[in-house]
Amino acid sequence: MNAYYRPLICRNGPRPDTALDVAGGPYWFCEAEMRLRDGTRKRVPLSAMPAAWQTAISAPRADVAGLALDRPRLMGILNVTPDSFSDGGRHDGYDAAICHATAMQQAGADLIDIGGESTRPGAKPVPIEEEIARTAPVIAALTKASIGPISIDTRKVPVAEQAVASGAGLVNDVSGLDHDAAMAGYVARTKLPVCVMHSQGDPEVMQDDPRYSDVLLDVYDFLAARVARLEQLGVPRGRIVVDPGIGFGKTQAHNLALLNGIALFHGLGCAILLGASRKKFIGTIGGTAEAGARVAGSVAVALAGAAQGVQILRIHDVDETRQALALWSAIEQGEQHGA
Repeated sequence: MNAYYRPLICRNGPRPDTALDVAGGPYWFCEAEMRLRDGTRKRVPLSAMPAAWQTAISAPRADVAGLALDRPRLMGILNVTPDSFSDGGRHDGYDAAICHATAMQQAGADLIDIGGESTRPGAKPVPIEEEIARTAPVIAALTKASIGPISIDTRKVPVAEQAVASGAGLVNDVSGLDHDAAMAGYVARTKLPVCVMHSQGDPEVMQDDPRYSDVLLDVYDFLAARVARLEQLGVPRGRIVVDPGIGFGKTQAHNLALLNGIALFHGLGCAILLGASRKKFIGTIGGTAEAGARVAGSVAVALAGAAQGVQILRIHDVDETRQALALWSAIEQGEQHGA
């Protein structure tokens, strides 16, 4: 029976000589939680972990879209759609989109993720031509204004092609390369970094009745298979980002299990992206029905992800998250760098 190893991450205190880095970053581990499909879970030392897991977890992550992953990076969300769950189409006009992207960069966004098709639960597909018309002109204008780097949030190769031609430097595919069979080959040919997300079902039906044997391990296996497929096409792990897909075919219990165990995904040897901002479970637990009022809960989830070594946080509330990360980091270190 295959075993899975989640590093038990340490962030301060004396570091043993035998400890290993987590993804080449500032955190370290000298123990892990071993999990089996039969429900077994136990704490084990490094000496009990296979070398392949140790190497995958500890190896430094390559830069993504020109960004070093030596600290949590903030991916600002720009929905150029009329039906986004979070902002109700506030930024779907050309001028509004440019203004919001600029504001997010000034607030501290390290990259801007632009999407022209809502993937909220129950959303209908958008025709390719319409998705291109929504995204490509905005990307071109932002590129001209040196706002970026930019990622394109799409499941479709023609949309990605136009976005990249307009200046996008990363493809963010919420279908895990399953919606458009040509997407894996496209990112391989173009040598683009790609974010591969887990989703159970298309947006129209994904929340109808999501089920898993073990959500953490099932999502890990899904992403491991997609990473292996890309590697076979010549895409190195340094160009692959993995996303467990919070809210995409998951119940609240599934989301919480993934967030609690998200450090497991370091075992894939890829950068990890967490996109939980303003999602329904945050409102349910925090008692906030309106998506736009879920800022505090979203920041709390982002900090929990950062504490487990997540490298990219996909967020709506850039300034608030930046401030929280800066204070959290300063408190952990006991001082502010440059003071």
